[in-house]
Amino acid sequence: MQEQNNIIDCYNQIAKKYADKFIEELNKKHLDRILLKSFANENLNNGQLIDLGCGPGQTTKYLFDCGLTDLVGVDISPSMVAVAKNINPMVNFETANILNLKYPGKTFGSAIAFYSIIHFDYEQLKIAFKEIKRILKDNGQFLFSFHIGDNIIHLDDFLDHNVNIDFYFFETNKILDLLTETGFGIIDTIERQPYPGVEYPGKRAYIWTKTKY
Repeated sequence: MQEQNNIIDCYNQIAKKYADKFIEELNKKHLDRILLKSFANENLNNGQLIDLGCGPGQTTKYLFDCGLTDLVGVDISPSMVAVAKNINPMVNFETANILNLKYPGKTFGSAIAFYSIIHFDYEQLKIAFKEIKRILKDNGQFLFSFHIGDNIIHLDDFLDHNVNIDFYFFETNKILDLLTETGFGIIDTIERQPYPGVEYPGKRAYIWTKTKY
């Protein structure tokens, strides 16, 4: 289990460089854009959306540009939130922890988490899914993505900064089981190969779910 302080320290250090490197990444990922646009259209009138682990806000801003303007991006790193606000002043960003969200139950109509569960193990993921279900309204939709595998990558250096951070890969069937266990129904499950020269060379998964009550 990874210490939350390690995650905060890592992204506080690299926030500006991370934004410089990844803020335009969706321009090179057509499937991500298709899914995000479809999710935005599906949830346009379902209340506020929360982007969990928003980083510098690239997915939050994309959804905003798709017309889903009632949204908030949250990240555990205060420095990353500050960078996101600076880049996208028209969008609301806040500091929050996915494992212990500060919002009342049934606050949001929908949620996304693009590659932001990658620092959790399965035990922490179960906690995260329970928290996400708690803050979603009845039949609230949740779309998220992750790297497929059964390994952990540890970094001591990330974007030329000394860090202590682990990246977790997950088996899709285990994630689906966790979702069912924590009260989600599965709408779609998609796996794809990486885009050569653009991404880390490993398969990705996208799961579109909704809460069940």
